[in-house]
Amino acid sequence: MRYRREEIVARALDTLDVYGLADLTMRRLGTELGVQPSALYHHFANKQTLLAAMADELLRRAAWPVAGPWVERVGAICTVLRDQLLAYRDGAELVATVHSFGLGAREPAVLLEAALAEGDIGGLTPTAVRTLLHYVYGHAVDEQTHLQAAAAGAIDDDPRDDDDFGTGLGIVIAGIQVVRAAAAS
Repeated sequence: MRYRREEIVARALDTLDVYGLADLTMRRLGTELGVQPSALYHHFANKQTLLAAMADELLRRAAWPVAGPWVERVGAICTVLRDQLLAYRDGAELVATVHSFGLGAREPAVLLEAALAEGDIGGLTPTAVRTLLHYVYGHAVDEQTHLQAAAAGAIDDDPRDDDDFGTGLGIVIAGIQVVRAAAAS
């Protein structure tokens, strides 16, 4: 059977959810699809381009906020991003890696840039976007690792409180507002 690129990416996300990023191989994905791994290279030059397509698809599935005051929208974009990363096993590691390598996963940065532009923070926008993304990716990877370790019995700990993310995000956004106000003076 011949698969379309979109079908391969969808199956790869399903496989990621079952086996995790470390065990997502071209061989395993080929087996899941009932094709030789070499057939996947017709659509993807290498595993990195597959991972980039997976990260982009994972982010495409999110319901991104598009309206509202810039401060609220920045917070909502970061919250939606976190929730989307946590919706897939190793989703945070996948998207953070693809973003870090510059292979894709640009949608959250583009949305944050637009929201921050409305906040008129000028030359601080690139740093503010990176800071917000680093916070969300780092927090989500930490949270996902903690949940998986607890589920596997590697640690004896309760799930963390969701308020931790919101409080930390509020601190980062407040910092952006303070720097913005100081720059305007």
